[in-house]
Amino acid sequence: MNVAERMSLLGTESAFEVLARAKALEGQGKDIVHLEIGEPDFETPQHIKDAAVKALSDGYTHYVPTAGIPEVRQAVARNVGERRGMDIDWQRVIITPGAKPIMFFTLLALAEPGAEVIYPDPGFPIYESMVNFCGAKAVPMPLRGESNYHPDLDEFATLVNKNTRLVILNSPHNPCGSVLSPEEIERIAAIVREQSDAYILTDEVYKDLLYTGEHVSIATMPGMADRTIILDGLSKSYAMTGWRLGYGVFPEPLVEHITKLAVNSVSCANAFSQMAMVAALEGPQDSVSAMREEFLKRRDVVVEGLRSIPGVTCPMPEGAFYVFPSIKDTGLTSIEFESKALQEAGVAVLSGSAFGGYGDGYVRLSYANSVENIQKAIERLRSMVAGL
Repeated sequence: MNVAERMSLLGTESAFEVLARAKALEGQGKDIVHLEIGEPDFETPQHIKDAAVKALSDGYTHYVPTAGIPEVRQAVARNVGERRGMDIDWQRVIITPGAKPIMFFTLLALAEPGAEVIYPDPGFPIYESMVNFCGAKAVPMPLRGESNYHPDLDEFATLVNKNTRLVILNSPHNPCGSVLSPEEIERIAAIVREQSDAYILTDEVYKDLLYTGEHVSIATMPGMADRTIILDGLSKSYAMTGWRLGYGVFPEPLVEHITKLAVNSVSCANAFSQMAMVAALEGPQDSVSAMREEFLKRRDVVVEGLRSIPGVTCPMPEGAFYVFPSIKDTGLTSIEFESKALQEAGVAVLSGSAFGGYGDGYVRLSYANSVENIQKAIERLRSMVAGL
């Protein structure tokens, strides 16, 4: 088949590939501990499900405005504004089927040959994939283990120039679990303001899974509200990965362009799920707090366990539900570790190299699993490494 050349520029998300291999092994009778997929192992809260059922009964089964149902966009604007201490015009909110379209539409609107896009490396692999697909130059912002995966901002300043069209931030961070401090965010904003006309795309989908301090958005920094796209969604905070709901808050000049891209691709996010969004954002939040507390317990278990394995070094995550340990001293590459862990130890993890060149020598483990299964996985990995 002759496909367009641009298809060769698209990468993939390896979590789903490893999940498929793990499921195949389970089909052969092998016991697998799943630490590969970035999905909360909790149920969507009942009041959110009830709201969706009610919306179906009330007739929310047809097309709705491309940017979203107005009352839902208003609820998002209230929530985003209250959480970040900002005044958000609801007409700058666009609701999409999942959060990935917010990334893709933003890049399609801004990235082009000759433009540069700075993104975190290691980082969510779809960032680099989409930048390449759009024909722009992908410029990695290194996150190193010895710095607990925080950027060197002097180095960052050398990356920003007149060709920089977009800077992508992700805090709390996937895969590293690091969280940008208010001081780091303030300096990033200052560098971008002083050295370029770039926009910021800030991916804040893990904002509720923060273990110390408070979440700070770069959109709140002086002069940044009109230069920042806030990307967020419900998947992580409310265990709603299968509902496919995301949203973006855009600078006013971008709203028309992003809406046009949505018209040409997804038409709209489904209606009854949007109504459940209101229940999620404005209903009880105790499930969010309970999930965060459980993840905190699991974080401590997995870090202590990994640190007990010779050759493994594991910084303490500050947010999200991932650890990103170095396995360099085991003598294995990231790909070799991923393969041996799955095939020999029955533990599904992800190679750090799947998250960028600076991820080589590391692996990602999701602790969105029970303490019992995490402990089982640690024992299996310890035995595997001991046998090398």
